[in-house]
Amino acid sequence: SPLADGRVAGDQTDRPMALYRLTEPEDLVEPVVVAAFDGWVDAGSAATEAAKKLAENGRLVVEFDGDQLFDYRSRRPTLEIQDGKPERLTWPALQMRSRRVDERDILVLTGAEPDFKWRRFAADLVEIAKKLHVAQWISLGAIPAAVPHTRPVPILGTLSRPGLLRGDVQPGPDGLLRVPAACISVIDVAISRAGIPAVGYFAQVPHYVSGEYPGAAAELIRAVGRHLEVEPPLGDLAEEARTLRKRLDTAATLDENTRNYVERLEGMVDESRLPLGDDLIADIERFLRDQGRELGGGGRPN
Repeated sequence: SPLADGRVAGDQTDRPMALYRLTEPEDLVEPVVVAAFDGWVDAGSAATEAAKKLAENGRLVVEFDGDQLFDYRSRRPTLEIQDGKPERLTWPALQMRSRRVDERDILVLTGAEPDFKWRRFAADLVEIAKKLHVAQWISLGAIPAAVPHTRPVPILGTLSRPGLLRGDVQPGPDGLLRVPAACISVIDVAISRAGIPAVGYFAQVPHYVSGEYPGAAAELIRAVGRHLEVEPPLGDLAEEARTLRKRLDTAATLDENTRNYVERLEGMVDESRLPLGDDLIADIERFLRDQGRELGGGGRPN
């Protein structure tokens, strides 16, 4: 039978093995891809958690070959042992699922960020997007930032051309910024060059919070909803965000250094200004050095 790259079983040519298996749906309505991977730009697991909520109960459309994309020594499968007997393995996965929200289809691509073949992976996604007649591409991410947990989660945007962002989200930061790229960014560039409109929504997560940050996941879902003019469900994210907010408020109340630091961040946000780079680095280092308790659970702040 034909494979995703056009080869057939028994073909002995030198063409590369297919990276994906596509189950092409026939009834997609104005499909839009929403993509998020764990790792480099997934602070607080906000982007992948938002993507999981969007993909919930969706139809499997594309499944990628993990043996070609993952280094299992650094991203090991999970082994379940029942009464001393190895029962099952759960492997890192990358899938695209289709879900109808209001009157359109959202194709959610999420899972583990690939370790290998980023350029090949991006080229295959361009191919998939064209086969499925994808109208737009939305990337989700989350980055640690000098923002307080007591204010609404800020969202920064990226865009392939002016005018694509919605909901008062601004592209940023201004000027040239050089950072180590994530796989999601490699895909954004490839999708944009293929002529498919592409945007990114990136939540800013308080850098002093460790563990998951459901408030950012909820805000990313809202950003997708505003962009597409639909109302995707938040599930239990709103309640989880309120519970975490109470824990963080308690921690700030009990520790003077934490309280003073959060108040300083609140002042900068309220004045719509950012700290100078050197001052911010020194302040973060001082805060982390003096920090004597966990915030939000799960170890030291990132």
